[in-house]
Amino acid sequence: MNSRHTNEAPLRGVRVLVGRARQQAGALSAELRKHGATVIEIPFIEIRKPRSFKPLDSSLRNLHTYDWLILTSVNGVEAMWERMSRLGLSFDGNGGAPTVGKQKYSAASITERNRLRVAAIGPATKKAIEQRGTRVDVVPKEYVAESVVRSLKSKVKGKRVLLVRAKIARDVIPQELRRAGAHVDVVEAYETVVPRTSRTRLQQVMHNPKRHPQIVTFTSSSTVKNFVELLGARKRPKSLAAQLRGIQAASIGPVTSATLRGFGLPVQIAAKEFTIPGLVSAIISAAARQR
Repeated sequence: MNSRHTNEAPLRGVRVLVGRARQQAGALSAELRKHGATVIEIPFIEIRKPRSFKPLDSSLRNLHTYDWLILTSVNGVEAMWERMSRLGLSFDGNGGAPTVGKQKYSAASITERNRLRVAAIGPATKKAIEQRGTRVDVVPKEYVAESVVRSLKSKVKGKRVLLVRAKIARDVIPQELRRAGAHVDVVEAYETVVPRTSRTRLQQVMHNPKRHPQIVTFTSSSTVKNFVELLGARKRPKSLAAQLRGIQAASIGPVTSATLRGFGLPVQIAAKEFTIPGLVSAIISAAARQR
């Protein structure tokens, strides 16, 4: 292969399967295509509204009573702000005081000294929050739950913390912050489910030697679990290993990697920075080593 073309398009000729939720796949797919990859998009996750908005609505109406708000994903940010809009709520421009129309909730109780502070996992979540006019106070060094705990545990004793997240998620953050003396409320802003419409497409692609991907990307533990479910291999690990023979798994971070290994799958590509750009960079490096 011409080295000039390889440098310009380091992923030319590489088929990559992107399994992010349909509304999220664009950024990863665009980056991969920019570097020459042939992208196959089959969602392993479908984002849905929670069965009830009552817990979330109640927390949002009482947002002024919390000291910390923690958001762990762009999905959570989008779901929370959409719900606030439906309830007629908004943040003011100074980083946290919720308002109803032009009236602040308890104007005297929200000051710069005790205003709501915001923590976000990762730069994408931080950016999504800031785009909505709210300041982010804490972003952990590593974009995993354990790093959030390390960043906050010395700051939350006796404080009220609101964690907005998916219906099914790891309990590391609430458990550890409670041990640190925080009063933590966990509310569901959305849920992730297996998209049944992806089952036939995924199985057809994986079983076609001329079309199957050389790399499959995994951006969360849920993508791993749902991928296995869609292949019908949850109770047949040998079948799963056989279907992935010759295909590399690309993981966004250590929790996702641990989930892959839990299913007996090796992680050939692991992002050093636990972000979409970090994942793409790791895929490019892996492709370069194989040329």
